[in-house]
Amino acid sequence: MALHHRAFLFLWTIAWLLVTVFAQPESSISYFENLPARLFFFDDSTTAIYHDVVKGNVHVSEDEGKNWKLVEEVPEGKAAMVIEHPFDSRVAFILSKGKTHYRTIDRGKTWQAFDMPVPPATVVRPLSFHSDASKWGYILYQGLACTGSGWGALCYDETYYTKDAFGGDSKLLLSDTSRCQFAHSSKDFKHEAHSDLIYCVAFDKSGSSTGHTLASSRLFSSTDFFESEIRVEDLGIGKNARGVVAFAIVSKFAVVAMKDLSEGSNGDMLLYVTVDTKNWAKARFPHSSSARLRENAYTIVESTTHSLAVDVLSHDQSAIGTLFVSNSNGTFFVESLPDTNRNDMGYVDFENIYGVEGVGLANVVANAKDVEARRATKQLQTRITFDDGRTWSRLKPPAVDNEGDKIHCRPDDEDCSLHLHSVTLPHNFGRVFSSPAPGLVMGVGSIGDYLQPYEECDTFLSTDGGIHWQMVRSDAHKYEFGDQGSILVTVNDEEVTQSVSYSTDFGKTWKSYDFGTPMRARILTTVSDSTSQKFLLVGQIPKRAQKDKGRFAVVFLDFKTLDRRQCGDSDFETWFARSSTHECLMGHKQSYRRRKPDANCYVGEKFQDPVPSEEPCPCTDEDYECDYNYIRDGNTCVPAGPEPIPPNVCVDPDKTYFGSSGYRKIPGNTCDSDSGIEKDKKVEKPCSDAQPAEGQIIHQTFDFPSAIVQYAYFRSSTVILVRLADNSIWQSPNEGYTWNRLKPDETFVAFYHHTFSDDRAYLITNKNKFYYTTDTGKTWFSMDTPTVPNTFGLPVLHFHPTVSEYLIWTGQAGCEGFGESCHVESHYSLKHGRDWTLIDKYVRNCAWARDSELLVDPNQILCESYKNKEGNQRFFGLENPLELIAGTQFYGTKTKLFDHVVGFAKFSEYLIVAEYQAARQSLDIQVSLDGRNFAPGEFPPTMRPEQHAYTILESSTKSVFLHVTTSEPPAPYWGNILKSNSNGTYFGLSMDNVNRNDAGYVDFEKVVNLDGIALINVVGNPQEAPLTRRKLLQTRITHNDGGSWKPLPPPPQDSQGNKYACDTTKCALHIHGYTERYDARATYSTPSVPGLLMAVGNVGEYLEAYDQSDTFLSRDAGFTWEEVHKDAHLWEFGDSGSILVMANDEGPTDHVMFSTDEGLNWREYKFTDEPMRVKAIVTVPSDTSRRFILMGYYPRAKNAAVAVHVDFSALTRRQCVLDADNPNHGDFELWSPSEQRVEQCLFGKQTLYHRRKRDANCVVGDQKKAEAKIEKHCACTESDFECEFNHVRNDDGRCVLLPGLKPRDPDPIAQCRNGEEYWYELTEYRKIPNSACEGGERPDRGKAHPCPGIRGHGAFFWLMMLFIPITFAALVGYWYYRRNGYGRGAIRLPGGDNGLRYSGGSGVMDTLASVPWYLLGIAGIAYEWVVDKVDSLAMRFRGRGGYRNLPVDEDAQILRFEDEE
Repeated sequence: MALHHRAFLFLWTIAWLLVTVFAQPESSISYFENLPARLFFFDDSTTAIYHDVVKGNVHVSEDEGKNWKLVEEVPEGKAAMVIEHPFDSRVAFILSKGKTHYRTIDRGKTWQAFDMPVPPATVVRPLSFHSDASKWGYILYQGLACTGSGWGALCYDETYYTKDAFGGDSKLLLSDTSRCQFAHSSKDFKHEAHSDLIYCVAFDKSGSSTGHTLASSRLFSSTDFFESEIRVEDLGIGKNARGVVAFAIVSKFAVVAMKDLSEGSNGDMLLYVTVDTKNWAKARFPHSSSARLRENAYTIVESTTHSLAVDVLSHDQSAIGTLFVSNSNGTFFVESLPDTNRNDMGYVDFENIYGVEGVGLANVVANAKDVEARRATKQLQTRITFDDGRTWSRLKPPAVDNEGDKIHCRPDDEDCSLHLHSVTLPHNFGRVFSSPAPGLVMGVGSIGDYLQPYEECDTFLSTDGGIHWQMVRSDAHKYEFGDQGSILVTVNDEEVTQSVSYSTDFGKTWKSYDFGTPMRARILTTVSDSTSQKFLLVGQIPKRAQKDKGRFAVVFLDFKTLDRRQCGDSDFETWFARSSTHECLMGHKQSYRRRKPDANCYVGEKFQDPVPSEEPCPCTDEDYECDYNYIRDGNTCVPAGPEPIPPNVCVDPDKTYFGSSGYRKIPGNTCDSDSGIEKDKKVEKPCSDAQPAEGQIIHQTFDFPSAIVQYAYFRSSTVILVRLADNSIWQSPNEGYTWNRLKPDETFVAFYHHTFSDDRAYLITNKNKFYYTTDTGKTWFSMDTPTVPNTFGLPVLHFHPTVSEYLIWTGQAGCEGFGESCHVESHYSLKHGRDWTLIDKYVRNCAWARDSELLVDPNQILCESYKNKEGNQRFFGLENPLELIAGTQFYGTKTKLFDHVVGFAKFSEYLIVAEYQAARQSLDIQVSLDGRNFAPGEFPPTMRPEQHAYTILESSTKSVFLHVTTSEPPAPYWGNILKSNSNGTYFGLSMDNVNRNDAGYVDFEKVVNLDGIALINVVGNPQEAPLTRRKLLQTRITHNDGGSWKPLPPPPQDSQGNKYACDTTKCALHIHGYTERYDARATYSTPSVPGLLMAVGNVGEYLEAYDQSDTFLSRDAGFTWEEVHKDAHLWEFGDSGSILVMANDEGPTDHVMFSTDEGLNWREYKFTDEPMRVKAIVTVPSDTSRRFILMGYYPRAKNAAVAVHVDFSALTRRQCVLDADNPNHGDFELWSPSEQRVEQCLFGKQTLYHRRKRDANCVVGDQKKAEAKIEKHCACTESDFECEFNHVRNDDGRCVLLPGLKPRDPDPIAQCRNGEEYWYELTEYRKIPNSACEGGERPDRGKAHPCPGIRGHGAFFWLMMLFIPITFAALVGYWYYRRNGYGRGAIRLPGGDNGLRYSGGSGVMDTLASVPWYLLGIAGIAYEWVVDKVDSLAMRFRGRGGYRNLPVDEDAQILRFEDEE
């Protein structure tokens, strides 16, 4: 018996082994004529759909692709599109190109026809669905309606809706739509909105009878299918919510993309985000230059449920971007990964690993610089993140290949990494890397320094979510996961094959299966949740093997026949997602139950998605974010201001209350605060910290240990930086309410704000290191520099106007010891300092040639470089020529522009070079508008700069103002102001005897935001002053850009109602100018209130001493003035002029005065018991806040400083009402600078501005202002003209030729260059370049002459000129339509179709200052230098934006801060 038993057992074992060895997958083949446009499985079913869009047919398989049948209910050739219902796996639709379509509600078994009024629109997905299972029949249909026919047809989209999945008649929802979507159309977008809420991007035609314009595109919403309720979503910005390009719901966010159509914008795109359908917020990116949201230039990539990810095109010439990740509500973004790889269609190499929170793969362009500059081939590298984009690392490659041989490099080396092909090269069906199989990730790639072409790559696998990798197949393969990863299938993707490879042990061993038909693999797929053992392989059959069965084959592969047993509980393990260093994300660990790698069994849980288990983690700092009304300051959250509290909480101000700790858990975070830290616990606070009651003012005082030497706000921010004389830097994130010291262990010698990027700043240390921020100081990072900063007084950092990552660093080398070879070196970085490339040695100034208005080659660098590069540069003089070198391709190709220069400067659209002529020991000014071609500046013979010092003042009105010194020591300094023509080459006299100081600065200031209005101080006693050494100054104003100058009219009475003692015709108002200010940034005017000016001065024949002056105000751009207070005061404008603040400037004070009616009435607020000497009043650069900082010191401690934060926010909480359509019904008025005056027009036009009414007691805040409106263009009058070259105004105000000089040549060729019909002989006058007058008097035109060549053309020429534009009109119109976003595809969205005064350009006064004749001020920065050199400049707040002063001699001083540009 035992023998028989043993024999039976032996035979059974042999049989089992034979079955195991010879068990093979089953396969069957079906043939088709074309590749499928759609191939998908109904969710959780065995039914598949194959759509042949070429033939217009749909095939259905009910057994996972083994057998196929044609859908007979649909006429052949009619199926244009197949769309499955995303929330009901029984339902799908076949759309035709016509009006009859088809529906199935039983997964394709049967199909029913339905009709629509219009055919579907030409969009990717014309149907939008409701996510509520009970409302599966709620569907929106976007159709195309046309009126007319042929070339005259006018087509537009309109949207219909059905509540029964087209079972009955559909109803019109809205016309002129470009997209409509249910608010409840995503399982992740959870909110409390009405279940029928619908959003539509549509065109508002209420105010126009014309066709669609982008300006009329808005976001509409309704909860009753637009039957009675049609609401315009204002996105929190009111009527400016227009220009909507796209709407999408991404994860838990609803996103609106809108083009900025405001005046002065450059057409950037804006993102507005909501998580609750009620509160919309503008998405803010950390730096607006390289992160500019431009049309067709950003992609919202795959995002998680707790952050939004956006990739922004950051390079102009190549498809390279920067990835940004948002906070929990999608509004504030931080830079996650620079130089991401994109393609021209906007697809980005980025994908999250399925089912594993926080893990994603991305590709970056390692040679972005060469790609951008030289069009080099991209070298891609792969990066992985395990913490939702906070940090990225390389993929460490396997040590051996799939044959067990060592790879060609060391895996621990940085240049030996694994790189994978991603989204931009579609090579795998569905997700590129992962599937619902827990932790299994596959990819095609290569090992080395960068990614090789696809055909040279191999196939790799990770079984732990991307931490470790192994090479599993040689060559590139398509791959798919089945049965929750228990079966892996690959097929060669480089050549024709008739076999697949498969593994049942997570890729350790592989077997091959021959299915018998040679083909070139195109698609390998399985059911969407990867829980089946059946696969579909679609391939193209070679022509010789087709045998009239079809060009394409679908191979059905069934691996259930492998006769593996079904897994039991002991065959499973718990797999923890993510790496050991990032176990916890969003407050929990994530794990899956999955089959063990060596368990020879199948899971068999078909259509059961793997469900992660979540284990709470102890709460850490990463689990919290700043609470509402709190902002991040370094690693802590500080109050943005006093905390709002409920009424009656702090009745007694001496009591306490329980308020926010400043932190809250990130929404969706599940950490356990009991076992961790509880940062969101309420804390007890004194009632004095709470928001004051309406009408109250509060203040906060902070003492600094040393004197303040530099301060500046981030533009468009409440964050301010302060540098002290002890070389420390302090930061306040809340307008001076709280302060903290940055990097206490460092010695800082200066800080810079990025000239073109509002959110970036740089702290310069005295070593090879600087600190930088890209998020307005929330976080600071260190970066190494190639050299220490220079001590030559030269600019240390230069910034690029369009790519904020581009930096130029100017340091010094060889200066240790005796410094025999001490010299300046400049380096550039295209990666924000992560690496540096030498530009040149022995230079004085290297800068990007491009500027905000000087639109030259963005990759060109200009350098002032010494010809002889040896010795100590400090001792160089004119004997060593300073050459001007232009280097294109990032200084790779160099061209010498000038042999000997004193310097160069950029002003608006002008590049100005001071060329030194050694032969005659003089200077020439060379001017260029393109950075390549230069023209010499022509001056009146008596005013050539070769004989005088000169200062370039300003260039914002299509001409350059230049001050030429005509009086020099031993007499006091003054000179003449010259003004150029529009290309900066001819200079004529504008005003003589204009005051300047010893350093070259001039009493000249333009009114902010009002072109052509400027104030100067002139020397009223030019005959006596050289003898008396005392200048008597008088103030003059121009309202026509220097064409003529007038005295300031005095007020009729003083602030106390008394007449002025001086009442003759010689009396005028005279005000103190720029040369006398302690802080040059305290300008007369404000960018937030057009026409409002304040100044200190007196009424009389001449300007009196500062301490003998009073304070004056003008509301009409200087046409009329009123005295607002006795004595000299510092002033500041707040909240767009709704509050003015003054402090006594003649001695210590304990109070400020404030006015809410622009100076009619003043009240006092006492802020200290000990009087303080106030040296500056500071607020945000836009003057839109009601919070101010008083900076100064106590007389008892002049070497220390004090900052007093004064908050007027609670004076009133009523928001000002702006009704642009009815300006007389709100709190604003329409105002024009020409109102109620003789000069009705300025610059040939009458412009109307909205500004707050003087007596309106309300808060303007940061609401968007109405645009300035040109009411009319005016006829030309005398004020629109100025004197021509070599002419000057006489005592009668007429322009006359200077004695002994000749008029300028009329240059007919230049006059006829733009197609003019006539050219004119020149007269004594020329038209002011910025004037827009039309018709009227033209004293600038002499005798007219026909332009040559134009009138000689015959009738045929003019016929062709008429014919050509008509022929191309349609093409140009179509291009313009697409370019401006009227067409579709303008933006790629998931689910869709595809302190300082800042001014633009050159600043208030860009100045090129010089002292003796051979010194020219150009270059520019306020780099106050290391400890021994800083002190001499410590209290000089010289900082006029754009002042350029770089003398040649080594004793000269630098006069401005770089960040004040």
